Amino acid sequence: MGRDLYEKFPVAKQTFDEADQALDFPLSRLCFEGPEEQLRLTEFTQPAIFTVSIAAQRVLAEKGVTPSFVAGHSLGEYSANVAAGVLSFADAVKTVRNRGRYMQEAVPADQGTMAAILGLSSEAVVELCAKAATETSAIVSAANLNSPEQTVISGAAAAVERAAALAKDAGARRAVILPVSAPFHCALMQPAQDRLAEDLRVLNFSVPKVPVITNVDAALTTEAGALRDALIRQVTGSVRWVESVRLLIEQKPTHFIEVGPGRVLCGLLRQIDRSQTALNVEDETSLEKTLTALSTQAG
Repeated sequence: MGRDLYEKFPVAKQTFDEADQALDFPLSRLCFEGPEEQLRLTEFTQPAIFTVSIAAQRVLAEKGVTPSFVAGHSLGEYSANVAAGVLSFADAVKTVRNRGRYMQEAVPADQGTMAAILGLSSEAVVELCAKAATETSAIVSAANLNSPEQTVISGAAAAVERAAALAKDAGARRAVILPVSAPFHCALMQPAQDRLAEDLRVLNFSVPKVPVITNVDAALTTEAGALRDALIRQVTGSVRWVESVRLLIEQKPTHFIEVGPGRVLCGLLRQIDRSQTALNVEDETSLEKTLTALSTQAG
């Protein structure tokens, strides 16, 4: 993950080197060589994905491609803030590692989980979560409002399983328990939110160079303090991705560019509005395709 960028672009190598130094352990080696078992632990997954994302963003910036607006899904909101000049990379990568550890430690193993509900509206899923929470006397809520037909729910294992069963009975195309290490973006994450808030309050937040669309409010945000507050509330709050993308579409962008490993956000964009142009950068091949597409548009 990220090795191609590291080997071919000095600014990407510099980004990985900076992460290694800030974290005081070889994150780059973990990204490139594993072991996969360690990389799957959210304490390491989060800074790894974040570092690859910023490496890709910095390569794009060197090629003259800079955003008019930025948004990130969950962890990606940290990448968005760094890209907008709100947070330093070193501060963010250390905070992201802590975020992962706090989330992992907030709920004992196997007590919480998440599930993806496909084929039902988010409104229907929210109602089913409320019903499941009442029936089980446990927490379950909508965590990621990803697309008009994909909502991820999160909470206590029994409540999530009950909500998934109710979703199937209600006609969901699929209701799949996810292999996650913790129940992210629900009230069970309050201990993690409290710990992360202490970290974020001592960091320097600058006024963004471009507006940042925040997960919890799905709002264009240009005030440093509001961006700090959004990152705190995000830990227990829902990722309002559909609203965030629709807000971006209202700004009439020419392209959406996803930076970092994978094309998950490109796929969600197609589900939200197929008329939008989605590109991605995660390695040299995808970079060249994106630069070609942008130059063709400009021409």
